[in-house]
Amino acid sequence: MTANMTDAHTGRGTARSRTERLRELSETYSARNYHPLPVVIAEAEDSWVTDVEGRRYLDLLSAYSALNFGHRHPRLVAAAKRQLDRLTLTSRAFDHDTFGPFCKELAELAGMEMVLPMNSGAEAVETALKTARKWGYEVKGVPPEQATIIAFTENFHGRTTTVISFSTDPDARASYGPYTPGFRVVPYGDLDALAAAMDESTVGVLVEPVQGEAGVIVPPDGFLTGVRRLCTERGALMMADEIQSGLGRTGRTFACEHEGVVPDVYILGKALGGGLLPVSAVVSSRDVLGVFRPGQHGSTFGGNALACAVGREVVAMLRTGEYQERSARLGAHLHERLRALPSALVREVRGRGLWAGVEVTVPAREVCARLMEMGVLAKETHVHTVRIAPPLTISETDLDWAVDRLAEALG
Repeated sequence: MTANMTDAHTGRGTARSRTERLRELSETYSARNYHPLPVVIAEAEDSWVTDVEGRRYLDLLSAYSALNFGHRHPRLVAAAKRQLDRLTLTSRAFDHDTFGPFCKELAELAGMEMVLPMNSGAEAVETALKTARKWGYEVKGVPPEQATIIAFTENFHGRTTTVISFSTDPDARASYGPYTPGFRVVPYGDLDALAAAMDESTVGVLVEPVQGEAGVIVPPDGFLTGVRRLCTERGALMMADEIQSGLGRTGRTFACEHEGVVPDVYILGKALGGGLLPVSAVVSSRDVLGVFRPGQHGSTFGGNALACAVGREVVAMLRTGEYQERSARLGAHLHERLRALPSALVREVRGRGLWAGVEVTVPAREVCARLMEMGVLAKETHVHTVRIAPPLTISETDLDWAVDRLAEALG
């Protein structure tokens, strides 16, 4: 591979950009399981990133909410550096001095009693599913191999074989069978359908308080309250997947708080790692997570010292309420501005806090490509929705500048 190519029309050599060379490496040597925009990022700070050519962009994606505190937040980087100088990994074969404090502080933030740390969000979802089944057999008394869990249409909970078994997205599900049994899927937002699907075998209901991948879909008022009520009446665990919606994104610590609902299980990830490394957790009561005994579930890296140190700093930052308040305040401003976009191409604006889905009548990727040329990075989902989820640290000036660019892109 050379740094120059011959122009087919002139015969003269043309220098290839570093972006082109690096993208060719990615496309040649990595599996094509993503379709990224044609930008190659080299540096980042707070809400801004810089590509390999030196161009700067405002990040409106935040790595799908993993960067709630922006890129390389000084407090989080400092916490990681302190821990790197002491200890990174022991595995759970031994205790380390950040594990217990992390579990205690995260449990208290969530108003729960116990924490089971993992790494990725998908691992946390798998852990919650195993928890619900084990609880169902050993506490509720469901006959062996009969436990069922209910999920909702257009859900996104990860990409493991078990999780895609109850996906309704053909891209996520097709050609990966045979699928894991034991799941029922009902329409999101439909309490009557949920009630009809629940029976004595139901051990859990897995729900996103806001569906992110589906296009930032906010459920009807009272839906989460109804899920809570049905789970209580039928003896099933309400499991809230707050991997994207939690930890400040919607203007509250947890999106369930918008309806005053406390689930039996919180599933957390993404922002829990502060944008530095994968950290996830299942947080629940002692009655639920107490079903596990040594050797029955685990992870080599889950709850490692570096992850716990960063996670503790994330929890400390959230305890002040500062980031939740910023998300609520700037989110209200964002939605007001998005609803006023002077474009016939906008069909609907949805979301909560600093999280919005702008549904457009044209392919959303075209809009995201125009935004990229203007210095703004966003990403499409489900063909016609532009997802907007800036870091919670974004300034109002930068937020307004981004919405102005969106108005131009839709012009």
